[in-house]
Parts: sequence; structure tokens; C-alpha cells
Amino acid sequence: MTTQARRDRDALRRELSPHRKLYDLAIWRGRDGLREQQLARQPLCERCLSQGKTTLATTVNHREPHKGDWALFIDPVNHESVCKEHHDSTIKAEENRGYTIGTDVNGRPVDPNHPWNAR
Repeated sequence: MTTQARRDRDALRRELSPHRKLYDLAIWRGRDGLREQQLARQPLCERCLSQGKTTLATTVNHREPHKGDWALFIDPVNHESVCKEHHDSTIKAEENRGYTIGTDVNGRPVDPNHPWNAR
């Protein structure tokens, strides 16, 4: 995908989801913004670390999707350093499904919102 095509896609996504405009604000993207502060605090992907791997984080994820909620957007406790691979695959799948992907030592889903736990 070309740089221009990527910009066009991102512009369309911002138009369709107004809360995406928050990511353009200086408080997030600026030189000393929240994104840079998080990556400075935790430069490694937290998801990879939990799997015993060491990968440089390039993205800051909101653990609980903010959907325009300013308090959730700026809350550093809600920020998670992740690699692009985790952000674009696992995290997107979790957001679409509505529960965290993962199991405990017995193979049971760890997220209480998982359909298996509704039994």
C-alpha cells in the first residue's frame, strides 16, 4: 500500500469514527505526548513479554477501548505498549469479539466475558 493510499484510508476511518481524531492531538502525538511517554516507560511489547519474547513496541494500545471517552483516552493506566503485529491481529480480534483471547493452565478462557464462561 502506498503512503498516499494509507493516508486516504486513515482519513476515511477518522471521518467514519470521529473519536479517531483524538490521535491527531498534540497531547497524544506530540513530542512529549502520551504516546511517547508510554513508549519511554515501556519500550517493549507487553503482549510479547507475557509470551517470553522480547519485541520492540511501536504502538500504544488502549486496554479498554475509549470510543471517544476523554478520561479513558488520556489515562496512562489504560495504555499498553505493543508491537504492530499484536495490535493489528490479536488486539483487533479481541475488540471485534468482545473478549480477551487466552486460556489459563487448564485451557479455560481467562476472560469472564468469553462465551464459554456464560455456561
